[in-house]
Amino acid sequence: MQENTIAAISTPRAAGGISMIRISGENALGIADMLFKPISRKEKPSEMDGYTCAYGRVFSKDGEELDDCILTVFRAPRSYTGEDAAEISCHGGIFITERVLRAVYDCGAVPAGAGEFTKRAFLNGKLSLTQAEAVMDIISAEGKAFYRRAANVKDGALFKSIKACSDKLLGLLGELDAWVDYPDEDIPEVSPENMNTVLAETLYEIRKISAGYDNTRILKSGIDTVIAGKPNVGKSTLMNLLAGTEKSIVTDIPGTTRDIVEESVRLGDIVLRLSDTAGLRETEDIVEGAGIEKARRRLETADLIIAVFDNSAALNDDDMRLIESCKSLSGVKVIACINKSDKNSVIDKNIIINSFDNVIEISAEMGDGKDLLQDVLYKLFVTDSNIYNDISVNERQKQCLDNAGKCIEEAMTAISSGTTLDAINIILDEAQNYLLELTGERASEAVINEVFSHFCVGK
Repeated sequence: MQENTIAAISTPRAAGGISMIRISGENALGIADMLFKPISRKEKPSEMDGYTCAYGRVFSKDGEELDDCILTVFRAPRSYTGEDAAEISCHGGIFITERVLRAVYDCGAVPAGAGEFTKRAFLNGKLSLTQAEAVMDIISAEGKAFYRRAANVKDGALFKSIKACSDKLLGLLGELDAWVDYPDEDIPEVSPENMNTVLAETLYEIRKISAGYDNTRILKSGIDTVIAGKPNVGKSTLMNLLAGTEKSIVTDIPGTTRDIVEESVRLGDIVLRLSDTAGLRETEDIVEGAGIEKARRRLETADLIIAVFDNSAALNDDDMRLIESCKSLSGVKVIACINKSDKNSVIDKNIIINSFDNVIEISAEMGDGKDLLQDVLYKLFVTDSNIYNDISVNERQKQCLDNAGKCIEEAMTAISSGTTLDAINIILDEAQNYLLELTGERASEAVINEVFSHFCVGK
């Protein structure tokens, strides 16, 4: 693959101020020589130093002038891919960008595959596999919290954490290998106590890292949020306030919302995937009842429930059923919103306060309380995230961590039952393989191809 010189547009394919075409490979600078004629300097691109730019014009293979542009030269191994590379920054029109790219292809480059520039960086030892995966997370980040985690992984935080666990296993495997391979030598047998100590420490670290997956998923994809409450407490008004537009119909008629209305909204650096549900109550209306049943099922799958109560009305049986439903759910965070704070208070607030850890008072109709909700969200999903909250973990990485953890647990059980050391050695070697697959140090070609298949072309 790396014998080819590749090229692609690395900026969005849309009209803009500047477009950039990236070229990488053994013949990148030779292709640049064929296309680019500098105006302010005598050197051809292949004669320029790395990390230098030149202003000039870019031509097609048959000599037609296409555009004026800036050419930047990078020399191996001090480039993003670790190869010779050139970047052509031209005017950002879609038509001219495509013409410049076609000229690059005509001079010998081939189209880059999805993520192929970053894949070459990985294969050339510029990035670990975890760092490479973080590149796309940085590109797709929609908020500061997730960006911070992705940037830390890009800087090597996850790789270093996994490497520390891997090194502990490697040290133990070295001792076991020596004892198993040279039984006639005077090598002391590894004690079960020492093995258990090392494995317990390693398992603890692996579980901490793996536990960061849920925070990563929530911050990357958005918090799956259900707005729930009895009819006419202001759920749809709250939905519209957060969305900044009228997504849900608001009337004084109970049961107006009969199906789930969904919208993604941003509060600061947090994205909420909101669902406005049918008012929870007992009803004989078949259509409304179907919507209520769907709303109750959504409570069980949410990351967050915003339970809405009416400040101007006494709590009734529907309110109490919602409170009990929220209490019975495991792993779901709940914020109780006492809505209509601008009206005379009738509700028994003590019941709400004693039932929920997070209670705020808002007036969705008046537009008050949005900041309070944002503060509580930060507390629940950013500030109070206390398990490796600065490292993102994706699905592939979590699976490797969990598999390694299971192997370590199996090894500890085997030690306790008196299993032979050569059998324990095999189990721990499998655990080590999972960690090395995670970092990319021993990942199969299929795993690597799968990782980079999710990248955009040009990165």
